Amino acid sequence: MADQYKNPLCQRYASREMQAVFSDDSKFSTWRRLWIALAESQKELGLDISEAQINEMKVYVNNIDYERAAIYERETRHDVMAHIRAYGDQCPLAKPILHLGATSCYVGDNTDIILQHRALLLIRKLLINAVAKLYDFADRHKALPCLAYTHFQAAQPTTVGKRATLWIQDLLFDLEQLDFILGNAKLLGCKGTTGTGASFLALFDGDHEKVKELERKIALKMGFDSTYAVSGQTYSRKIDYYTLAVLSGIAQSACKFSNDIRLLSHMKEIDEPFETGQVGSSAMAYKRNPMRSERIASLARYVAVDALNPALTASAQWLERTLDDSANRRIAIPEAFLAADAILALMINIADGMTVYPNVIRKHLEAELPFMATENILMHGVRKGGDRQLLHERIRQHSVAAMTEVKLHGGENDLISRIVADTSFRISAEEINDLLKAEHFTGRSQEQTEEFLAEVKTVIDANHELLGADFPITV
Repeated sequence: MADQYKNPLCQRYASREMQAVFSDDSKFSTWRRLWIALAESQKELGLDISEAQINEMKVYVNNIDYERAAIYERETRHDVMAHIRAYGDQCPLAKPILHLGATSCYVGDNTDIILQHRALLLIRKLLINAVAKLYDFADRHKALPCLAYTHFQAAQPTTVGKRATLWIQDLLFDLEQLDFILGNAKLLGCKGTTGTGASFLALFDGDHEKVKELERKIALKMGFDSTYAVSGQTYSRKIDYYTLAVLSGIAQSACKFSNDIRLLSHMKEIDEPFETGQVGSSAMAYKRNPMRSERIASLARYVAVDALNPALTASAQWLERTLDDSANRRIAIPEAFLAADAILALMINIADGMTVYPNVIRKHLEAELPFMATENILMHGVRKGGDRQLLHERIRQHSVAAMTEVKLHGGENDLISRIVADTSFRISAEEINDLLKAEHFTGRSQEQTEEFLAEVKTVIDANHELLGADFPITV
């Protein structure tokens, strides 16, 4: 409805796939699968629960009566209790054993972990595809010399491909952290009101082994190997922080990439994709603003700041549980994933469609190469019998004069012609042109790129099944 606020992350940026992970259908059907897993495990361990009750629960696992649940929630002011009643209305046979021994966090927290795990797998898929696109870009341009910058001031040359390896390396750092989180994922389990398992111990007449086995069975049914050994009513909110820290790291990497593209776009060395009918400015028709890179930077800032939410929430928990986390987590965690999803889709789109302008790159490089070549020219002059101290002073004088011509008069850098004309150097135009070849100044850029990309290829090959998916951007 046009008279109500709608989240731009859903309307404009995030994929339908990521939105589906955090949808009501996904959340509440997972609650029901957890109730089924609880009942099945309790039955397997000897409680008086029938197959008919479990089968009835399975029939309605995806058939959720949202209207009835909303009525119950207005009455109870408790979302879990509302859905227990709505599910119970659909499953009269199972109603007496539904949620047996559990607390709200059994479905709430376990579902949060399951959905975050699912969302992280989507993020991982995007991350691998971003790495693959940048791999292709770096490989294509591994030998193309360009001017490198420190402090955004001209420095020694590098290659376009070598610069791209820096973007890839950051993403590989993020992949390592993401894989660590995925590899250590655990469910909360079913630990009861304060994490002691007292209610389940009562159900099983004091049998500790059955209580432990109950948790193991539930975890396996939900696709996890284990549960956390101890908890309060909730799992530690530090887990949310670690998860959003990974998303923040991805946002940082993508933002650095987007900033580099924006700078290079300003210098007309690289353009992000720009469609035929795309408008860069409502006023200045000639403009090609790097809006996709700008959007990455904008969303990345949001994710980085959003990572403060679970940090503050984790630090503010009281004893075995408090509820001041709930409203915050409903917003902060899904939105971090939605924004990270959009960021990586944009990064893939840009990496796949960037246009490189070698002539402009060469022009910028050649404007600065004379200054960078002065040490080589000095050594060449000495080898031909010149006085090192005298030649050093002559280079200093010529450099000052050339820079004055560039900065004060807006002229071309004429340092080389000055040196050629200076008989102190005994150097010909042909000799100095050979010294000025850009490849003499890029060091091991191409070799480093090739060596690094060989390592990256092993990562890409190990995840080949994730490649080639379509990651459209909406605007």
